[in-house]
Amino acid sequence: MTEVSSTRPLGVSRPDLAVADLPAPEEVFKVSRIGPKELIKFAVGPSLIALGISIGSGEWLLGPQAVGQYGFIGVGWVITISALLQTFYNVEISRYIMATGEAPVIGWGRVPPGFLLWVPLSVFVVIFAFIAGGWAASAGQGVYALVHGEVPPAGAEEPRLWAIALLLLVFLITAAARRVSRALELANWIMVGAILLGLLVIDLFVVPFSQWWEAIRGFVTPSAPPAGISATQLGALAGFTALASGLNWYVMGHYRDKGYGMGYRTGFISGMRGGRTELLSSGVTFPDDEKNQKLWKRWYRLLLTDMWGVFFVGAILGMLLPTMLMARAVEMSGDRPTTANVPTFVAAALGDEYGRGMFYLILILGVLILFSTQLGIFEAMVRVTTDAAHGTSTRLRTLIEGDPRRFYYPFMLVLLVIIAVVLHLALPVSLVQWSANMSNLGALIYPFLLMYLNSRLPKAARPRWYHHLILVLNFLFFGFFFVNFIADFVGDPLVTF
Repeated sequence: MTEVSSTRPLGVSRPDLAVADLPAPEEVFKVSRIGPKELIKFAVGPSLIALGISIGSGEWLLGPQAVGQYGFIGVGWVITISALLQTFYNVEISRYIMATGEAPVIGWGRVPPGFLLWVPLSVFVVIFAFIAGGWAASAGQGVYALVHGEVPPAGAEEPRLWAIALLLLVFLITAAARRVSRALELANWIMVGAILLGLLVIDLFVVPFSQWWEAIRGFVTPSAPPAGISATQLGALAGFTALASGLNWYVMGHYRDKGYGMGYRTGFISGMRGGRTELLSSGVTFPDDEKNQKLWKRWYRLLLTDMWGVFFVGAILGMLLPTMLMARAVEMSGDRPTTANVPTFVAAALGDEYGRGMFYLILILGVLILFSTQLGIFEAMVRVTTDAAHGTSTRLRTLIEGDPRRFYYPFMLVLLVIIAVVLHLALPVSLVQWSANMSNLGALIYPFLLMYLNSRLPKAARPRWYHHLILVLNFLFFGFFFVNFIADFVGDPLVTF
């Protein structure tokens, strides 16, 4: 830790930020220079965790279901807009983290009227959006099909048991880690790499050029939504394309744990094998001088590389490749996916055409896709709650003796039991659609909180005017789908297509 020379006020109801110099990227990643090799090996990472969640429920369930039922035109365009807006949004969230070293859930507590409103509300919104466990139930369906070689019967209990087993696997992965974020990065390097490479090879093998062209054209051609698709279904697709629309902040805290910018000064959550490490309850920012301005520009370039070069490209490929497979499966089988069978529809259709080997290969990819989402979402719910509790409660910090792991792991087990009960309540895709539309709720709130915070950062870190404009576009685009979802839930939707 660098010696603190002064403090800087930011917002209300939270301690002033300490002030210290930004570290150099070479200091953080312990290398002599940041070249292409070092960039990939050390600097890239948080976007992979986000991408592991991204290539999941939306890409394997909601996107393919929408394309399988309605085609690419009018659906692909929504996917592209969503991915662009969410990547811009992610950069703005990460701007705050790099400039202060604070997890977003703590930063929200600096916005008037203060942390007593925004911190518990934010934890509640994240838990409420993802507690349904559709991402877990869908992965359980994939494992069942992989074990038994057939689609699970409606209402079967075994897929839910597999889902619970995968939740236990998440617990074991985090428990075995020295640094939780690093363990998630390495797991996602393997899973995301295998997923994208596997999907690309299969698509090249089974999808004709005409469908490649139709898919790409659908992604870049502005068009009205197809007739018959509901705004709730389209909103779920928009909400879970890329990540989780307005709630993307719940996973961006990994930039702190990675050591990006001032995150290096505030600490990280270590695993059980990592030993106790200091995690500050409040943030640290940097002085407005020439040295730190130059360092900020370097960190910001690394962030843009991580987000646009890895996350955005991966999110588009992660939606394009599975939806093309779905379109091909629909064409070959003559059937269309339903809410009940979409997790295994592609595997069954292509397996009938190309044999059992293809059936099992696609099931393996499906399980990896859904488990990478399960890993990221489950851990992030625990992380957000831990950061909120540790950062705002002096009594809790005293009780756990300043070691956030003493809250993190017991809470993970409690959450596991709750999700194990909840995922029995509905079909997996129905649960995912609920989560995705609840994610759109965040777009009505957090872009404005973010504008408040980022406009008060050191001058070098403050966004340009058009960054605020893009945040307003996030509010309008995703907020519309949430309002329509609520109207549909209580009565009639505001818009039909």
